Amino acid sequence: MRPLNLPAKAALCLAAACALAGAAGPARAAEDPAEKLLIARELPNPEETAKAIREFYTKYEFRVPMRDGVKLFTNVYVPKDRSRRYPVILLRTPYGVAPYGVENYPQAKDTGAFAPAPQLIRYGFIFAFQDVRGKMMSEGDFVDVRPYNAHKRGPKDIDESSDAYDTVDWLLKHLPGHNGRVGLWGNSYPGFYAAQAAIAAHPAVRAVSPQAPVTEWFLGDDFHHNGALCLADAFMFHANFGIPRPKPAPKAKSEFQHDTGDLYDFFMDLGPLANANDQFLSGKISFWNELMAHPDRDEFWQARDPRPYLRDVRPAVLTVGGLFDAEDLFGTLETFRSIARQSPATVNGLVLGPWRHGGWFRTEGDFLGAIAFAAKTSAFYQEKIITPFFLHHLKGARAGAAPKAWVFQTGVNEWRRYDAWPPAAAKPVALYFREGGKLGLAAGGSGAEAADAFLSDPAHPVPFRPGLGPHRDAEYMDEDQRFASRRPDVLTYATEPLREDLTLAGPLRAELWVTTTGTDADFVVKLVDAFPDDAADPDPNPRGVCMGGYQELIRGEVMRGRFRDSFARPEPFAPGVPAQVAFALPDVHHTFRAGHRLMVQVQSSWFPLIDRNPQSFVDIATAKAGDYRAATHRVLRSSEHPSRLEVLVEDGAL
Repeated sequence: MRPLNLPAKAALCLAAACALAGAAGPARAAEDPAEKLLIARELPNPEETAKAIREFYTKYEFRVPMRDGVKLFTNVYVPKDRSRRYPVILLRTPYGVAPYGVENYPQAKDTGAFAPAPQLIRYGFIFAFQDVRGKMMSEGDFVDVRPYNAHKRGPKDIDESSDAYDTVDWLLKHLPGHNGRVGLWGNSYPGFYAAQAAIAAHPAVRAVSPQAPVTEWFLGDDFHHNGALCLADAFMFHANFGIPRPKPAPKAKSEFQHDTGDLYDFFMDLGPLANANDQFLSGKISFWNELMAHPDRDEFWQARDPRPYLRDVRPAVLTVGGLFDAEDLFGTLETFRSIARQSPATVNGLVLGPWRHGGWFRTEGDFLGAIAFAAKTSAFYQEKIITPFFLHHLKGARAGAAPKAWVFQTGVNEWRRYDAWPPAAAKPVALYFREGGKLGLAAGGSGAEAADAFLSDPAHPVPFRPGLGPHRDAEYMDEDQRFASRRPDVLTYATEPLREDLTLAGPLRAELWVTTTGTDADFVVKLVDAFPDDAADPDPNPRGVCMGGYQELIRGEVMRGRFRDSFARPEPFAPGVPAQVAFALPDVHHTFRAGHRLMVQVQSSWFPLIDRNPQSFVDIATAKAGDYRAATHRVLRSSEHPSRLEVLVEDGAL
């Protein structure tokens, strides 16, 4: 197959080079690419990076055929220097591989996502970008989080794993100057496609880096957490991304913008969830319709869980995520854990930095909101972690022993290396809710009086941040929670000021005993670092932040109560009858400094991050206004029904 729009002279060069490509083998073990830069000069900024890509790389465009005949549009940037061979780094995406046209190269604003790290552009790789099936300029039908097909019998049986396999196979047969090794990467949805490529991978695929990979959309990623709908993200994403595409086009429509200045007001005005289609979507967004049609974790969602297939993984894997990722921290952790559990021989690493979603290449990683991290953590990751990973596995560069996990320790702002995650030395400790809003190491008294009650009213849900605005901002992930702790429908428990530093490392688990006057309820548990009143302000402090009394959100998670015993078979609460609601919160790595207090907040709404629970046991997708009812929830803290938060303590003591 000939490249699209390829000049005649370039076509002759490509044809000649392809004759040699089939003989390309792995790079010599002794090769050290650190001594063989393609681009000698530094690339200090995006403008210089864009200039270098145009100067040192030739762009091609292909339509790569899959086994069922569908052709996928693929851009490839090949080093102009043909004195040596280069590995391929492939990114597969549903968001488009613009700019389209062989004469059009990335602009400065596009270079952050051109490579896993800008350093790799200097070393010399073949960079390939592909529109996935059914998106932008590729043929075929798009399927959201297409299920893996473990029982392929013929060329019509395809999935994202087979599309990645076929793409790699075609590229190695047609590209000039490659060394026979391929790596894949991608962030968020492209992270899903990278992880799928590691399943039954092509033999040439040596390294894969799923970054914040979309993994399980019912339990913990993007659009549901523990069965609760992430309303703002699901609606705003699919109102644009889900617009039907009748034929290949270089740009997807992205037209929907709500006309309310505040996200909270927009979704309150929306009313019951069914109004989304009635007022805005008109039934045209297929995956929104699937969200509404599958409120439980039925076969539809189970088929879209890739974790059971992350076994016998051949390529080395480095999964990357942000401790303050509002979208896919669950997928990061679960991809790493699934491979560790089912494919123990795989080179399998984890990186957790102090980043929002994609912050490791979109930001410098030196702060989020009011919280500063004392260093440009993204530069450290790019230079010391991800670049050596791809150089070692794709070019044979010498490398020291890599840790199982690189994890940033917030609170003291240090990178830590671990041979296991969670750290083997971390010890479980239970923090019990006590009388007077205290946290203790032992359960409280007995009897019905050992409880705290609050009225939860769907007409006045707790917002997820104090001032919202038109968009869901990532800064809520470490934002000051004083606005919440001052509300009567939020329970707050805290330790005394700590006598020494206390470091938590790993997952958390909330175990609540509750009663309700309704038949359904959500429960949100938040881990908070409460600063002393005399806490020092940042220096420098360009935003004028006052840290005295700041209540920093470290981790928060929601559980839809109807799923407390089964995500596939929901059950109502019996009014007034104690029930246990237990669920995991994603991992933390945080040091509560001496003088700070460890705080836990409990509430039953988190709006519009999470949709409103009617608090009556109905199908929420079709609920009417009259189904939304106020209810009184009681959190029990007796010796018979001890509500608590279980943590892993790496260092220090309460």
